Amino acid sequence: MASLKDVARLASVSLMTVSRAINNPELLKPETLKQVQNAIDQLNYVPDYSARKIRGQGTKVSSIGVLAIDTATTPFSVEMILSIEQTAREFGWSSFVVNLTAQDCYENAIWQLLAQRPDGIIYTTMGLREITVHEKLLDKNLVLANCLDKTCAFPTYIPDDYHGQYFAMKKVIEKGYRRPLCFYIPEESVAGPIRRKAVEDAWQEAGLPLADLQQYTMMLGDEHYRDVIEILKKHCIQQKADFDILICGNDRIAFLAYQVLLSMGLRIPEQVAVLGYDNMIGTGELFYPPLTTVQLPHYELGKEATLHIIQERKHRDTIHVPCQLVERESI
Repeated sequence: MASLKDVARLASVSLMTVSRAINNPELLKPETLKQVQNAIDQLNYVPDYSARKIRGQGTKVSSIGVLAIDTATTPFSVEMILSIEQTAREFGWSSFVVNLTAQDCYENAIWQLLAQRPDGIIYTTMGLREITVHEKLLDKNLVLANCLDKTCAFPTYIPDDYHGQYFAMKKVIEKGYRRPLCFYIPEESVAGPIRRKAVEDAWQEAGLPLADLQQYTMMLGDEHYRDVIEILKKHCIQQKADFDILICGNDRIAFLAYQVLLSMGLRIPEQVAVLGYDNMIGTGELFYPPLTTVQLPHYELGKEATLHIIQERKHRDTIHVPCQLVERESI
C-alpha cells in the first residue's frame, strides 16, 4: 500500500505539501495541488484518517457514527444511510452504522456506537417518529434525522410533510378533482395528523366545503392495511366509484388500492385517479399506470445531517426539508 512518502516522492514535493493537499487544498497553488492529486491517483493512495485521529492531528470530524433504528433493514428510508456514507466519503471522512431493530438491546447498541469514538453521531429512524435520546448521548455531538426529540434540544432534520401534502392537494384541485376519498395514516404517527390538516387546509382555502371530503384514518398496525379493501368496495358499486380521486396516506395504501380498483374493473386514471405519498424506493414506476406521489426527502435528510456535523453548524433548530411532488400517470 502506498504511503504519504511515496506520494511526495512521485510528486516531487515535501511531505507537508502532500498533507496540505489532503487537509487544506485551498492553501496550495492550483498547479501544485494538481501535481499531488495526480500522484495520489497514480498510486491509489488512501489517507489513514484513523492514524491522524490517534495522533491528535487535525481539528475536523473524521468519523461519523449512525444510530439507525430500523433504517438500514427496511426499504422505506435506506437512502438516508446511503446519503450519509456518500456525503462523508466526499469530504474524506468515514462513517459507520449501528443498526437497531425492535428485538435488539438499546443499551448494547449505544455501547457499540460510543466504543468507536465517533466525532459526531446521527440518530435516524425508519418513518418520522418521536424519540427519547439516551442519557449517554445527551452530551455528544448529536444530530437527529427523520425523528424528533421531545425536548427539542438537538439539531433536527425532518420532512416538510405539511407543505408536501398541501401542494400535492393544490395540484389535485387545479386539475379539477372535486370528490376525493382520503385514507390517512394512523393519527398515532407524527406525520398522520400533519398530512390530514394539509389536505383540509388546501381544500378549504380553495373555497370548497369540508363536507365534500370523504375521510378515513387507518388504525395502527400493518394488519389494518387490508381494511382499505372493504372500505373501497363500499364506495364502488357496479364499476362506478362515488369519488374521482383517491388520496392515499402512503404508497403502501396506494398499492393495495390499485389492486382493488383494477379488480373491480375501474380504470386509472380515466375513472379514478390515485395520489400516493412517500415515493417508496423502487416501486413508484412499477405501478401500472405509474403512481403520482410525494417524494420523502430521505437522501436530503441524510446529507444535511452529515453536513451539519462536517460544517460544524451551530444551530439547534428543527429544519423542515421540502417534499417534492413526483407527477406520473395516475392523475
